Amino acid sequence: MELLKKGTAVKTVYDIDMIKIINLFEQVTHARVKEAFYLKDVLTFIIFEGDKFKALGKNLANLHKIEQMLQKKVKIVEFDGDIAKFITNLIYPYRVENIVLNDKTVTITDSDTKTKGLIIGAKAQNLRMYESVVKKYFDIEEIKVM
Repeated sequence: MELLKKGTAVKTVYDIDMIKIINLFEQVTHARVKEAFYLKDVLTFIIFEGDKFKALGKNLANLHKIEQMLQKKVKIVEFDGDIAKFITNLIYPYRVENIVLNDKTVTITDSDTKTKGLIIGAKAQNLRMYESVVKKYFDIEEIKVM
């Protein structure tokens, strides 16, 4: 996957394999894919608002079926126009106390140091990964964890 900048809009360009994966995902789940990419070794699908239950299926049947068909770990993230809700969906299964946008900085606060450490990751790699995803949809400069 490659990102092309055209003016201020960012356009995602997929290779033929990713297009096939997206089509398969949409056929199996009937959920609409906004974007698909790899976060570490996990195939991540950003789906449109309201499609989460379609994508997961009853008792997570669709999720398990897709993982089995692709032989890959899959994460499904529902897009939300509210940045706090989107970040909550993105960092799931981690739960935090508060997410606040102040100017162009998002601050995630939680009292559990283990959760904060998992969100940040070694050398802040997880945090920068989440930050890069959020920057595609929202005008922010950075994400901080307190």
